[in-house]
Amino acid sequence: MSAAPKASEPRLSLSAAAARNLATATVTVPQMAEITPRWLHRLLPWVDVDGGVYRANRVAKAAKGAPANEFGEVKVELLTVNGNEPKLPTTFVDYEEDPREYHLSTIQTVLRTHTRVTDLYSNRIDQLRQQIRLTVEAVKEREEWELLNNPDFGLLHEVAPSQRIPTRKGPPTPDDLDELLMLVWKKPAFFLAHPRAIAAFGRECTRRGVPPAIVHLFGSPFLSWRGVPLIPTNKLELGPKSKSDPGPTSILLLRVGEAEQGVVGLQKAGVTGEVEPGLSVRYMGTDQHSIASHLVTRYFSASVLTVDAIAQLENVLVGHYHEYNYK
Repeated sequence: MSAAPKASEPRLSLSAAAARNLATATVTVPQMAEITPRWLHRLLPWVDVDGGVYRANRVAKAAKGAPANEFGEVKVELLTVNGNEPKLPTTFVDYEEDPREYHLSTIQTVLRTHTRVTDLYSNRIDQLRQQIRLTVEAVKEREEWELLNNPDFGLLHEVAPSQRIPTRKGPPTPDDLDELLMLVWKKPAFFLAHPRAIAAFGRECTRRGVPPAIVHLFGSPFLSWRGVPLIPTNKLELGPKSKSDPGPTSILLLRVGEAEQGVVGLQKAGVTGEVEPGLSVRYMGTDQHSIASHLVTRYFSASVLTVDAIAQLENVLVGHYHEYNYK
């Protein structure tokens, strides 16, 4: 008979005591403070990728000295005719010969549950279902962080230098957001910012006497500027300073959708064990210790289709407050 594990050893699955407490003493399913609304996932249009690779085709850059448009792309030669019969220009639109390829990234973990625990303590609350639900929630939280911060495809790393601007004075002001709108003026969809950055913007608006309007999405209210909603996410992290004086962060402005030449999310639908598009839970078997294993997998990535689909406001300070003298 094998010895019982020591108290200091990490558990490999849910304990019987915890499961028994949930099954006999609780009236709610287990809660986890890490869970957020994850608005970015809801607002991004998702494209199903065949073969695990998405190619973002763009117009080729003009050769040195050749006619180019404001983005450096090959210029299409045109002529406005006001009469007579002038010789018309000939032209074609050249594509990049080696378009950028986006390979789907993977988030995976193995969920381990003891069959005795799930069998005995799944009366009012299904223990396995709740274990899977909370694990999937954690995977989705990690996905949103990766969509913004991944060094290969994260949106913070996909902003072109020409689309990055600093704040004018540190705190985010209406003027700063207007500058972002100037950079992403073709159907801007939403701003993305840390909740403290949105609060800081609200304070700057209050100081100027221009309170931002409220818009409703998914049944929730959001601050907006010029009709474009400010979407909160804690995955746009604050710089490393003290809790009372947090470091700088960034605010993003996105245009989204393939038809709009914007930002799109990438995923692979139809995988084995799929519980929702691009996310699967597969039963891997039960070992000799009666531990059942389930593989939880999410396939995803993101792509910025054109340079002007995203812009970034950098060095946003969120710890500045104003004092008002009321008489």
